Amino acid sequence: MSTAMNFGSKSFKPRAPDKGSFPLDHFGECKDFKDKFMKCLRDSSYDNSQCRLQSKDYLECRMDQLMAKEPLEKLGFKDLMDPPPSQADSNTKP
Repeated sequence: MSTAMNFGSKSFKPRAPDKGSFPLDHFGECKDFKDKFMKCLRDSSYDNSQCRLQSKDYLECRMDQLMAKEPLEKLGFKDLMDPPPSQADSNTKP
């Protein structure tokens, strides 16, 4: 009987998934990005180096919707990132 009264004293506190986990997209929030990425893989005989832009877009959607934000430079997409405005301006001047 005493355990029945203790249920209200403990509360569940949700926490973010551990770093490195990849949560499932139950509601299909990134399905279009996934489909584009998978089509690119099929079209390129599963050579993922040909689909890096689609991979980056898919990962950005996942981070926007389902995951903690992480700089894309740290995830191997540094070469696909736009240069900062100060560098872009200096590269266009003769």
